[in-house]
Amino acid sequence: MSFTKFTKVLTVGAVSALMSTAAFAQDATLRFAGVFPIDHQGTKMMEQVAADVAAADVGLAIEIFPANQLGSGEALFEDVARGNIDMANAFIYADTDPRLEFLSMPYLVSGWEEMNSIMRNMDSEYNKVLQEVTGEYGVRVMAQNPEGFVGVVATKEPTNWNTFDDKGMNIRVWSSTIVKSMMESIGYRATTMAWGDIFPAIQSGIVDGAICCTKSATYTISAQSDVGTHFVEYNAISELTSIYVSQRTLDELNEEQIAALQTAITKASDDFFAYNRENDERYGQLLLDSGYTILTLNEEDQAAMVNKVRDEIWPMMADSVGQDIIDRLRGAMN
Repeated sequence: MSFTKFTKVLTVGAVSALMSTAAFAQDATLRFAGVFPIDHQGTKMMEQVAADVAAADVGLAIEIFPANQLGSGEALFEDVARGNIDMANAFIYADTDPRLEFLSMPYLVSGWEEMNSIMRNMDSEYNKVLQEVTGEYGVRVMAQNPEGFVGVVATKEPTNWNTFDDKGMNIRVWSSTIVKSMMESIGYRATTMAWGDIFPAIQSGIVDGAICCTKSATYTISAQSDVGTHFVEYNAISELTSIYVSQRTLDELNEEQIAALQTAITKASDDFFAYNRENDERYGQLLLDSGYTILTLNEEDQAAMVNKVRDEIWPMMADSVGQDIIDRLRGAMN
């Protein structure tokens, strides 16, 4: 869909929305969509937001719909932009706008401190770029929630897992040409696949694994379902979900309601990040206890991986993301 056509779609119903503003601002119920399983910490974060907003007593309620009940992460952004859904907690895919590929920029951050200062800091250049792009679609990002680094979940140990040679393995990647290129550059065969198709594809042997999950998600989603045997830590990309809200919805709320919503989201995001940071090693041990093998690059191999990916993949991103955005992100690293 072209941007012009998409923008026209966004304007449909604007008049009727404005007519209902006064009543809506007094007593509103927002639909909050998520992609995490019911018992995942990401869903608990959504529940915390809903509870804190209710406790604020500003005439605002939130009804949550986790576990892809209102659609997959790939679809939620446009539904929120159109106002079909008020808000979402999901990764923002680049399907709508190729510039959003920068969210999958490998080896942009190197650890929890940089996740906090670059990804979570809403005043960082990273988030300024994000707000500029999403703002064009009538979406405001209100919190960024890095969960840790994703790894490769596999049904066997990849051959040459710590070098750039052929891995003898076909893995799922999400809808990102950058991630696909990165995984192929280090020796994997890669198949683009939606999140909901991963388990049946692994179980049927269509793919041998997936780059998809942190240690906590691998344990709660894969290990407890007896899917996979190995977790390979490349520490290239942080699992990142965003809490984002339709600007249409925000325009219908009063200042007190918006403030209560932002306060609740910020607190829940802070708690979510602290939880994942504190429990990363614990989930690693739970993975080991469940029978998984964790493969970790040594310092020399990790440095070689970082240099290869930055040298080969970052320049490729200019075509989709734009050289200006790459330059802004690089400049902010210095």
